[in-house]
Amino acid sequence: MSQLHVLIVDDDPAVRDVLQEALMQEEYNVSTAEDGAAAIQAVKESVVHIVITDFQLPDIDGLAIIDRLAKFDAKIIPIMMTGFGTIETAVRAMKSGAFDFITKPFDLETVAVVVRRAAEVLRLRQENHLLRKAVRDQYRLEQMIGASEPIQHVMEFVQKVADSDSTVMIQGESGTGKELVARMLHFNSLRKDRPLVPVNCGAIPENLLESELFGHEKGSFTGATHARMGRFELANGGTIFLDEIGEMSLPLQVKLLRVLQEREFERVGGNRTIHVDVRIVAATNQDLETLVEEKRFRKDLFYRLNVIPIVIPPLRERRSDIPLLIDHFLARFNQTKHSEVSGLAPDALRLLTEYDWPGNIRELENMIERLVVLKKHGVLSIEDLPEKICRRSSGAELKEQFIRFSEDGINLSREVEQYEKHLIMEALRKANGVTSRAAQLLQLNRTTLVEKLKRRGVDPRSHLETLPLWPRPSSQKIDDLST
Repeated sequence: MSQLHVLIVDDDPAVRDVLQEALMQEEYNVSTAEDGAAAIQAVKESVVHIVITDFQLPDIDGLAIIDRLAKFDAKIIPIMMTGFGTIETAVRAMKSGAFDFITKPFDLETVAVVVRRAAEVLRLRQENHLLRKAVRDQYRLEQMIGASEPIQHVMEFVQKVADSDSTVMIQGESGTGKELVARMLHFNSLRKDRPLVPVNCGAIPENLLESELFGHEKGSFTGATHARMGRFELANGGTIFLDEIGEMSLPLQVKLLRVLQEREFERVGGNRTIHVDVRIVAATNQDLETLVEEKRFRKDLFYRLNVIPIVIPPLRERRSDIPLLIDHFLARFNQTKHSEVSGLAPDALRLLTEYDWPGNIRELENMIERLVVLKKHGVLSIEDLPEKICRRSSGAELKEQFIRFSEDGINLSREVEQYEKHLIMEALRKANGVTSRAAQLLQLNRTTLVEKLKRRGVDPRSHLETLPLWPRPSSQKIDDLST
């Protein structure tokens, strides 16, 4: 941070001069004031970071100065200095908000150490402020990637409910961005400067989840050597995010229901009721209504959680957002992986857009990271894409071929035979002619594959070249239709 400004307030000019010279050698910007009025005026006229004030001044005492500083600029760090170093004075100073207490006569090295500690606190405060701002900026609503109608609807809904303290239930497949939406809800709410505490209910063993949520008292179970706060206490004043809520056991659901209703609970092994002010955001990739019907999730808890439901669409239902997400991930991983991948070839982008992405955005993000790491620079082409993407595309092209009929129809047996031959040859090519491996790829018994090869008179190792995906029927009438 920039050079710190230290203000020394003392009615003794000798003390002011000695401290000013010593702290200027520590490379601080130092100014002085002879009484309280001059000190307040100095703070109003320039940015002051640390104030070292005498306890007894001609007009007001040091405690009054600390109080006025706190009202004017709470970021200023006050340090009390006095020749009347009693415990009572020190306690009063610290209760008033003093950072530290220095007695006269003082040692200059001691003063320098106290000011250094104050400077470090200021640095940490500024760093914390910048980090919080960066997090808030990262989770601004406009940072959500997507222009499709489904995702725009989600963003509009999040904007409407972010400032509400109502419980929110986020539903969506794995990898759709449920945690991202939860963070946007928090960092766009009035609780944004308070904690956001995530809990993955599916990742914590059932016998430990209660302690994680509500804390425990010393000796409440084997290994509980000291009392521990739970996640609900840590989230007090902020938001708790309960991910994979459908994995919670029925006994624990009863205790969670009480927290939702009363905002109170007891630690494990304790009898003291703890009250919390916390907003609850839950998420699941399961159908909770089905779990309710199957008696695996409490109906009353479901209705308590499902006050405001938000449904995140899967990526296959917002394909128009895929190019935007790819650009976003390419830019990020180019920077973090020190790569220079400039984009995707049109046919490669088409394949990625047509793919169904069962793992949704998380799968897309992981794939782009892998491609950037392996490619390093240049344009991503079809050859760079994983086999499953190209195979999925091949299936789509075959489907198009299947619906191309001539006026006289097609010979189904012949076409099926040709397609089967193609699949067998492609499997042999990928297995480098190893019949047992090709049989595994085709999910056949080896003997069955060997018989099919004999029937066709095929030598497994003599047909390793790449065959056409799907031989076009020889019907002249089909060719005529394409012209």
